[in-house]
Amino acid sequence: MAARKSTKKPNVSADELKTFYRDMLLIRRFEEKAGQLYGMGLIGGFCHLYIGQEAVVVGLEAAAEDGDKRITTYRDHGHMLACGMDPKGVMAELTGREGGYSRGKGGSMHMFSKEKHFYGGHGIVGANVPLGAGLAFADKYNENGRVTFTYFGDGAANQGQVYETFNMAALWDLPVIFVIENNQYAMGTSQKRSTSSPDIYTRGEAFGIPGEAVDGMDVLAVKEAGEKAVAHCRSGKGPYILEIKTYRYRGHSMSDPAKYRTREEVQKMRDEKDAIEHVRDLLLSGSHASEDDLKAIDKEIKEIVNASAEFAKDSPVPAAEELWTDIYADTAPQNA
Repeated sequence: MAARKSTKKPNVSADELKTFYRDMLLIRRFEEKAGQLYGMGLIGGFCHLYIGQEAVVVGLEAAAEDGDKRITTYRDHGHMLACGMDPKGVMAELTGREGGYSRGKGGSMHMFSKEKHFYGGHGIVGANVPLGAGLAFADKYNENGRVTFTYFGDGAANQGQVYETFNMAALWDLPVIFVIENNQYAMGTSQKRSTSSPDIYTRGEAFGIPGEAVDGMDVLAVKEAGEKAVAHCRSGKGPYILEIKTYRYRGHSMSDPAKYRTREEVQKMRDEKDAIEHVRDLLLSGSHASEDDLKAIDKEIKEIVNASAEFAKDSPVPAAEELWTDIYADTAPQNA
């Protein structure tokens, strides 16, 4: 692949570059495997892959600290892996198995991890945005210095509840970063045909919320913008908007043939803007890693992904009794 050549010196260490490469490659290989399992009938329902958008979550997780929260929509597998959730548990949940993060009852769109402060995975477009503001409200109330990353897409950006949330977040100076993952096609309609403003982040100006557009195919640019947004929120200045302009290589979901764009357009993005190839070029051209080093990383990632698939296949289907568990939080007194 003839990826773009980099002239700007990266503002991170060689070890960080390798970590970015590894983390993005894990997401891509995992999603490719998920696509295979879906084709085999082992994943049912909807399955929205993150292939092409890997730099968004990897860059922002590099700007996050322990205890920060994240909440997103249904294209969520990459977010889970980026925040450190176990690929085995994620794949088992995709296949509806007992070893999954929601014990096989949530599937692709409804996974949570209290340990990793990952609050879903939400299937209703835009519905997670006010929930993200609620998480940030709790942090402000508790004065714990934490920040919430609230992810949604360019399609969800046209939902009314998003702007109601902007208003409340600005009024209350909530420590929330609204991350617009603008992959340019929403569910299948280009931004030019669906959205009146070319830069969606500027809609925050009506509420006094600052923001910026970011190259979502460059993990270093995402990390840099993420650090700026995090510093803004942690200092008590209220919310911030990041419109991260990215591109998904697959359709909206596995059932989408994506006929609203040409194969040539997708291939051009892969050839010229691929985020993983960009970091690969930085590693090789800067003599931070050799071809053999990168092959070793790729081999390790494939082993991890294959192991997650085997774990999922071997994990049992949930018993019928599982339907009645985890419905309500345990609020009983600890010493009762």
